[in-house]
Amino acid sequence: MTIDQVVLLLKASQVNGLTTLQEIILRCAWEGKTYTSIAFEAHYGEERVRKVAAHLWQLLSDFWREPIHKSNFYQTLSSRPLSKTHQQLIKEFNRAATAISLEFPNGPVSLSSRFYIPRPPVEELAYAEIATPGSVICIQAPKKMGKSSLILRLIARATNEGFRTVSLDFQQADQAVFSSLDKFLRWLCANVSRELQLEPKLNDYWDEDMGSKVSCTIYFQKYLLAAVKSPVVLVLNEVDWVFEYPEMAGEFLSLIRSWYEQSKMVEIWQKLRLVLVYAQEILVPLNLTKSPFSLGLLIKLPNFTKEQVEELAQRHGLHWENSQNTESLMAMVGGHPYLIRLALYHLVGRGGLAGNLQAVLVQAATTAGIYHEYLRQYVLVLQGEPELATAFSEVITASNDVKLEPLIAYKLHSMGLVHLEGDRCTPACELYRLYFRSQLHTVKDLTIPKELGSLHCSDRSV
Repeated sequence: MTIDQVVLLLKASQVNGLTTLQEIILRCAWEGKTYTSIAFEAHYGEERVRKVAAHLWQLLSDFWREPIHKSNFYQTLSSRPLSKTHQQLIKEFNRAATAISLEFPNGPVSLSSRFYIPRPPVEELAYAEIATPGSVICIQAPKKMGKSSLILRLIARATNEGFRTVSLDFQQADQAVFSSLDKFLRWLCANVSRELQLEPKLNDYWDEDMGSKVSCTIYFQKYLLAAVKSPVVLVLNEVDWVFEYPEMAGEFLSLIRSWYEQSKMVEIWQKLRLVLVYAQEILVPLNLTKSPFSLGLLIKLPNFTKEQVEELAQRHGLHWENSQNTESLMAMVGGHPYLIRLALYHLVGRGGLAGNLQAVLVQAATTAGIYHEYLRQYVLVLQGEPELATAFSEVITASNDVKLEPLIAYKLHSMGLVHLEGDRCTPACELYRLYFRSQLHTVKDLTIPKELGSLHCSDRSV
């Protein structure tokens, strides 16, 4: 039995469910943490934690009809399998909860959502790193893999620790911002000032003779970091947009590295905790001594495992343990978080396919399938990138793995379209192979369909 199952059983059996503090105590006690540690993490007084815990142990003892307390909690329940009665209780609870809280998978998974599936050790590594003075975290994964959902939780953890947080999205910057390094760094400084609720004072610190990078560094050190007492977590989203300007990207990324190195020597720089979020591999030619990606913590978000898919299915009210459903869905879409969740939504949502997974899979790679709107965005991108389209067509029509030019292979891999092992490429999942074989018969067919004619070929929403 897992702690998630223990929590679900108590939620299902208690009229009023569990409070947030009760759940925190259960999960921390399962890990063997002391009441003092639990109180510190939960931001409650230790006496309050002990009182709530005493009530919890009584609930557990009554539920399992045997004495359960903090010292034997894990040992008593961890090795005990779920009974059929308890499995049914969880199943019915999930169905009832899903009927109330079913969410269409669009955008980041909210902090309150029941549909966020942790991918250990990703979250704990990120939480530990953000608490490290002067740290840098690089989060890399294709679109729809859960980067934004992880960032939400990272920001929430930082806020709970009393840190100031700033999240900037380079996608929101006007194109003119990227016309020069000076404009870009001034945009960065002005927006960080605004997010920290400080008056922008760029002209007081900017000096043409010293250059933009030095001016930006002084602005952060002498003004921004000096003005706040607590550490600052600076999240830079869509860093990919900077990669499109190689010369400027090289300067900016070397600046980030210099800040990291200064944190080892200058105490005030230890306040800054940087999080760089991007989809594609780093294709900007950088000397390793200048790149921030060769230091700090690099997180590449993995696909869901079979167990995680089953857990997500259970949270949708589907009982997929010991069935072929998980294998069937993963055979089509792998462990891609968004593709998995979209299928589960349609299986249980209003107007869905009434739990008929086979119907979903039969239509999956067609224009009538649930994935068509998502997949046609890739078609638009490939239409604007004939070289990528040619290479991808080769991959999806080959019977074995294909060797591509490194730059092309990295781009397709960064888009999430292919798996890359060494210099050999295969389709990321069977869905992509089947869908794009029918949609992109040959490169010659890569003309914009009439119904898509009004859309821009360089759509980046993939």
